[in-house]
Amino acid sequence: MQILCRKLLQRKTHIKQGISRYAFSTNKIGDIGQPTPATHPQLLKEGEITPGITNEEYVSRRNKLLELLPENSLAIIAAAPVKMMTSVVPYTYRPDADYLYITGCQQPGGLAVLGHDFGLCMFMPEATQHDVIWQGQVAGIYAALETFKAQKAYPMRKLRDVLPDMIKSCSKLFHNMQTATQTYTELDAFQKVALSGKVENISSLTNELRWIKSPAELKLMKESSSIACQALLQTMLHSKTYPHEGMLAAKVEYECRMRGAQRMAFNPVVGGGSNGSVIHYSRNDQQIKDGDLVLMDMGCEFHSYVSDLTRTWPPCGSFSSGQEELYDLILQTNKSCIDLCRPGTSIQEIHNYSVDMLRKGFKEIGILKNSGNNSYHLLNPTSIGHYLGMDVHDSSSVSYDRPLKPGVVITIEPGVYIPATSDVPERYRGIGIRIEDEVLITESGYEVLTGSMPKEVGHIESLINNYSHVRGTESHNNVQVASS
Repeated sequence: MQILCRKLLQRKTHIKQGISRYAFSTNKIGDIGQPTPATHPQLLKEGEITPGITNEEYVSRRNKLLELLPENSLAIIAAAPVKMMTSVVPYTYRPDADYLYITGCQQPGGLAVLGHDFGLCMFMPEATQHDVIWQGQVAGIYAALETFKAQKAYPMRKLRDVLPDMIKSCSKLFHNMQTATQTYTELDAFQKVALSGKVENISSLTNELRWIKSPAELKLMKESSSIACQALLQTMLHSKTYPHEGMLAAKVEYECRMRGAQRMAFNPVVGGGSNGSVIHYSRNDQQIKDGDLVLMDMGCEFHSYVSDLTRTWPPCGSFSSGQEELYDLILQTNKSCIDLCRPGTSIQEIHNYSVDMLRKGFKEIGILKNSGNNSYHLLNPTSIGHYLGMDVHDSSSVSYDRPLKPGVVITIEPGVYIPATSDVPERYRGIGIRIEDEVLITESGYEVLTGSMPKEVGHIESLINNYSHVRGTESHNNVQVASS
């Protein structure tokens, strides 16, 4: 009996101080605040931490990050903070991509620490009874060990006792500056290292790892692209009878969600007429006039991997001559730039080619009066593309001059943006056109992940005129009242 009491006391003390995966194990973990194979067998297979990504892949990611970390250095990555809409209403939570990439934890409040001596150590929030009643269960130290496969785990209240000693023993510290929290940045040990100039942003390391996607990641990205293409196609077919920016935004989100997307990758850009010339237009509150084009830039998120594509079309069913002339130039540039995608080239090289092609085309059409950069940038101030992955502008610290490699996913998105007040021939005023595709770099060249989405003038006009959804008179009248 005395021996049993002593063991219980030792275990209780051990839990208070923190636990190690090698010292404790349990198979009785239930709800941990996010899907697991036990609670969501329809989403996860055995051995997966998040849908499609196994615990072996997460461990491999951490090991690769440790290989990039200099000897005797430390990496600290905090989960993204919860952002509040009001004092009691939070925005939908999205985890920081770096934190999720190395842990698989989709919840707020945690802190991941990586070091050569101990591997992954996670500091986890402790939910009170009040928290559980109002928000549900959250992952704790046992989930950190059993589900996320950390080597060590502590409750967050132990951070001030444990983390300073880890920091003091390191010669350099890396952390995610975007999600840095005062929980650790105000520690004296952290401040001392920072003042010595030995603190760096970890994004340069994590972005490097995330740049080339694994087969499992590419499978998720292809599904995300497929969902986005199907949703956008349905929205195009919907546009002739519901020519309103807000309704089309709602339609595309509905179609994405109904096909399994967890959220939109960003607020859809739905610019009708001259609104299409505003590159990141987001109001989506205008009726689309008969004869105007609509530019829709959209993407969805499927189990942490996003898609991003753009199509421009006339909801009325036909391009005007001026619209078609501009559209054809953008389409040919899109196709030519996609053909340049292959290992060894770079986004910057493709961009430079697109600038030359568009500048020549704009001059022939008569909307570019001189060859100066300022005049060209007024028509198209954007890059030809960007990297894509867990974030819309993924691996942002990786240079666009970097030669592309198999497994990298980029966008190709030439465009032209002409405000209604521009000094160009009248038939071109108030036109915004962008055609954006996702391109996977392969060993032999490329694969267009959004290739199923129509972009030829003839195909688009045929779709709008012959396959658009028809609504009844009563529905039509209701929509007119609602949008007036």
